[in-house]
Amino acid sequence: MMKRRTTDSKTAMQKAYFVGIGGIGMSALARYFNDMGWDIYGYDRTGTALTEQLEQEGIHITYEDHPAHIPNDIDLGVYTPAIPVDNKILNRMKAMDIPLKKRAEVLGEVVRNNKTIAVAGTHGKTTTSGLTAYLLRACGIDATAVLGGIIPQFGSNYIKGTSPWVVVEADEYDRSFLHLFPDVAIVTSIDPDHLDIYGDPQTMYDTYLQFIKQVKDGGHVILHWEVADRLDNDFIQDLLNTRKVTVYGREGAHGELGAISYQNEKTHFTWKVEGKPHEVEMQMPGKHNVSNAIAAMHAGMVAGAKITSLTEQAGHFSGIWRRFETRYHDGRITIIDDYAHHPTELGAAIQTARKRYPGRKITGIFQPHLYSRTRDFVKGFAEALDALDEVWILKIYPAREQPIKGVNSSMIKKNMRNANVHLATKEDILQRMNTEDAEVILVLGAGDIHLLIPSLINKIKTQ
Repeated sequence: MMKRRTTDSKTAMQKAYFVGIGGIGMSALARYFNDMGWDIYGYDRTGTALTEQLEQEGIHITYEDHPAHIPNDIDLGVYTPAIPVDNKILNRMKAMDIPLKKRAEVLGEVVRNNKTIAVAGTHGKTTTSGLTAYLLRACGIDATAVLGGIIPQFGSNYIKGTSPWVVVEADEYDRSFLHLFPDVAIVTSIDPDHLDIYGDPQTMYDTYLQFIKQVKDGGHVILHWEVADRLDNDFIQDLLNTRKVTVYGREGAHGELGAISYQNEKTHFTWKVEGKPHEVEMQMPGKHNVSNAIAAMHAGMVAGAKITSLTEQAGHFSGIWRRFETRYHDGRITIIDDYAHHPTELGAAIQTARKRYPGRKITGIFQPHLYSRTRDFVKGFAEALDALDEVWILKIYPAREQPIKGVNSSMIKKNMRNANVHLATKEDILQRMNTEDAEVILVLGAGDIHLLIPSLINKIKTQ
C-alpha cells in the first residue's frame, strides 16, 4: 500500500484532494489516506450523514464548487468519473498541473502489493465483499477492506487491518475494475448495466472476461454458476491451466447450495463443500444473499479460514447499509430500505419481501436512477414493479447525467399492468400515502430516496 511521507520540521504532511468525496467508494479511499496520515481535502455537491462523519474524522470538505477551496501544495488529486465535466474545482486542478488520478487507478495502486480479494458483479458485490471482509476478520485474519457500502457492525466502508489480505469491491462502471490484478476474484453476476459506458451488453461481457483474466497466476476465480455457464469451455480451460476455479450456487457445483428455509426471520441453508454438508444460519434474507454468503465463505477458505469458523460467523453478520435494511418496525408496519436500482435487483428485493412477509401487503416506493438506465431497462423495471401490491414512482434521480429527451418515470408506468401505480414527488408521498393501510413498505433506489424515510416514519407515528 502507499506509504505515508515522514512528517518532521523539514517535511510537510502529504495532501490529497478528492473531487466527489461523498461517494461511497471515494469516501472509503479518502478514509484510507486519512488513516495513513495524509491531510485530506475534498468537495461534494451536498452534505450527507457520511460527509459529516468524514469531517468528524478530520477531513476538510467544501460543498461549494469554487477553485478557491483548493489548498496549496496538493500532492494528489483523486476524482470519480461521475463528476460532471464542467466541475470548476476539477478543471482548475487540471490547469494547475496537479497529479490527477481516477479513484479506480488509485485503488489499484493501493492494493497492488497485497493479497487481494476483489468482488465484481452487476448485483451482490457490495454485500459479498462486506461479508467476506467480516468473515476474514471474525475468523482471525485481520484483513483490510475498501468497500462500496457501510458495514453497520464496523460503522464504516473502510476497515484497517494488519494481515497481507485486503478485500475490495471491483466496480465495473467506467471499466474501473481493470485497474485490479487480484489473487482472488469473485464474480456474482454479469447482467447488462452501464450501457451508457459500454454501448452494448457484449462489450460489457468482454470487459468482465478481461477482469477475470487479470487474476494472478496461481490465483483463484470464484464464479456464480450463471456466470460460469456463459463462459465457453476454452476460456474455462485456459483459466484452469494457471488458476483454480470454483463454481458456486447450484447443485453439482463446487460450492453446492442445498435446501433453504426461513425460520424466525432467519435464513437457514445447507452449504456443501466437496460433497460434505454444512448447515448455516444467517440474518440476511433472500436466496440471492445465500449465494453471496457461499461466495464469501469460499473466499474465506482460500484465505485460510476454517469451514467451521466461517459457517458459525456467517450467522453474526447483520448486513450492509441500504441492503434490505429494516429501518422501522412497530408490529404493524415495517419499512425496508434497499439500494436496488436494476430490474434484477428490484425483483430480488420484492421476492425476498414476499417470502419474509407472506400474506402481507407490499408497497414499493421506487426512485429510478439515471436517465440512460431507465431508457435501457424500462420494460424490466415495469415487470419487476408489477409484483408489488402498490407502487409509488418518483422522478428519475439524474446523478451524473443530463436529461434525455422523452425519458421519464411515466415510461415505466405506461409499461406496467399493475393498476395501483402512482407517479409522485416525495412531498406527494408524505401527503397522499395512506400509511394506515400499509403493512410492508419497500424504499427502493440508489439516489437520495432513503432521505425520505425519517419523514415517513414520523408520518406513521403521528397518524
